[in-house]
Amino acid sequence: MLYRLKNIIIIIAVAITLGGILSCNSSFTPKPTGYFNIPFPVKKYKAFDQPGYPYTFDYPVYATIVKDTNYFGGSTENPWWINIDFPQFSGRIYVSYKEIGKNKFDTLVKHAFTLTGKHTSKAYSIEDSIISTTNNVHGVFFLVGGDVATANQFFLTDTNKHFLRGALYFDTTPNEDSLGIVNRFLIEDVRHLISTFKWRNK
Repeated sequence: MLYRLKNIIIIIAVAITLGGILSCNSSFTPKPTGYFNIPFPVKKYKAFDQPGYPYTFDYPVYATIVKDTNYFGGSTENPWWINIDFPQFSGRIYVSYKEIGKNKFDTLVKHAFTLTGKHTSKAYSIEDSIISTTNNVHGVFFLVGGDVATANQFFLTDTNKHFLRGALYFDTTPNEDSLGIVNRFLIEDVRHLISTFKWRNK
């Protein structure tokens, strides 16, 4: 009985050793990181043209616009602040509007650059491009690279009366790889918003 038990132990030990040797020689191919397959809607737009607002623009039909009444626990500066929500992507464009005159133009521009610069600790790049359309809309578009809360920001102005700032945020942990495909999809909508943007006198 003892002899038989020893033989069983030896067989098990040899099997484990051979298994270890064979596994060391086998080729291992790591699987690439996978992300969710996201179905994107067809691009289609409608106008935001509400009475009393000092601006109009086109936005996607798969987005909803909600009036923003809260700014860090306080009231917004005026009633023309809005949020453009993308429920399907847990994304939102925060849009704030300020009147030049009540605010200094240089201060507003400096503040826009400062807000974008707050991402420098996690960003590996910040690209800015000049905006200038035939609708007297000027400004800067910021594309921030890295695991940041918002990779797409912009401000629009007529340099005389109107100043508007927008920033696209996602309600999720910032991850450039997983959010990249959604960012690329929504950046087209942000650029369409800018290209169709118009000022309107109140």
